[in-house]
Amino acid sequence: MSTAESPKQDIARARVRPRGALELLSQFEADLVKRFEEGETRELFRRCCLAVLNSGNDSDDAAALFERYADFRAEVLQSPRGVQLELFQAPARAFVDGRMVEGVKELLFAVLRDVVYFAKTLSDTDTFDLSSSAGITDAVFHALRHADVFRAPSKTNLAVCWGGHSIPRAEYDYSKLVGYELGLRGLDVCTGCGPGAMKGPMKGAAVGHAKQRNSEGRYLGFTEPGIIAAEPPNALVNCLTILPDIEKRLEAFVRAAHCIIVFPGGPGTAEEVLYLLGILMHPENAANPLPLILTGPESSAAWFEALEALLLTAFGPAVRDYYTIIIDDPEAVARAAKDGMKAVRRARLNSGDAFYFNWTLHIPPALQQPFSPTHEAMAELRLTDDAEPHALAADLRRAFSGIVAGNVKEPGVRAVRRHGPFLIHAEARLKAPLDALLQHFVAAGRMKLKGTYTPCYRLSERGAAA
Repeated sequence: MSTAESPKQDIARARVRPRGALELLSQFEADLVKRFEEGETRELFRRCCLAVLNSGNDSDDAAALFERYADFRAEVLQSPRGVQLELFQAPARAFVDGRMVEGVKELLFAVLRDVVYFAKTLSDTDTFDLSSSAGITDAVFHALRHADVFRAPSKTNLAVCWGGHSIPRAEYDYSKLVGYELGLRGLDVCTGCGPGAMKGPMKGAAVGHAKQRNSEGRYLGFTEPGIIAAEPPNALVNCLTILPDIEKRLEAFVRAAHCIIVFPGGPGTAEEVLYLLGILMHPENAANPLPLILTGPESSAAWFEALEALLLTAFGPAVRDYYTIIIDDPEAVARAAKDGMKAVRRARLNSGDAFYFNWTLHIPPALQQPFSPTHEAMAELRLTDDAEPHALAADLRRAFSGIVAGNVKEPGVRAVRRHGPFLIHAEARLKAPLDALLQHFVAAGRMKLKGTYTPCYRLSERGAAA
């Protein structure tokens, strides 16, 4: 691989061969990869590649990244020996002494694998019926299998960790301590694969695995094109999967997980919690355990108070049956995760469900169908207390998803700049705790990594004049 640096220290040109994905391709597959370089898929691929190469950058401004590297290109080259990538004007941070970091190279070819897979396979309506619940679940399964997420023999040891990318140092350090305790107990970690509370558990688990001489530790990262530039995959990820949208990404998390641990975060973390509660509270999942642990250091106690105030107002005290809060005790979190996984294994044995993918978990269609956070769709959300709990959770999840889009996803940021903030109508009883939680996110700097935050939303009491 030869490289040359431009005056801006970007790598002017680099050619890389596959590592970790797409190493062995048939000529038919190589032709398929080459032909995908057309239209929207080509631009999607370029942007996802740029996000991976930008790993470690301390900015979540996707628009600024794309503007800074407007001349970046990624070309697919075909030869009898397979495919290669030729990069132009690539971020220098992905290289050491002119050679690409091996972990970054793996993630780069995972991008090629997944973008091609979704562009060519999931678009085939004869293969997947994405208008049906079963068809969506089948697509998620095939995406994870295609990415080599599943391993045999199957274990029940995967802890999914959710949390914010914009967090204070004390919370990041705490997430590392929890990850360390998980690693000591032989548990693998799956996160949204970005910085902050998505990186901390992986970093801690890697040390725990090393101390136990566990060379097979897995650090799974699930992301999607809309968020990957704002939350680029960290280099600890050794198995990356890019799902086509946030709904399939969330479904991948809950179907692969044996336990879910939530650290403090912003609207994206609230979205994840509400998504999961919308599933757990559904009557059809009463006998389908999935442990949910909320945890953080003592300094983040206010985050849990603000989140729980909204949950209790929306769903009543019974919502506490679906999660456990553990403050400032990493060992207790790891022990609870390990014990919870034993219950999951017993339930899977009794039901005959797979250990590696929870097929029997019922996910309501409202949580599966992609939600496009336009101004009209956000204004039509039904945040009232006369809805079924799982239905209210679905609409609250959409509200937070729209705020995430308006904060860091390029189409959402562009829509807010053009038309002003999203208007969210909420019943008076829900508006107060929802507003309090969002204001806490703003005051604690959980909305964005840098700069002064300008809200992309405006709350209105349902029935009152806008």
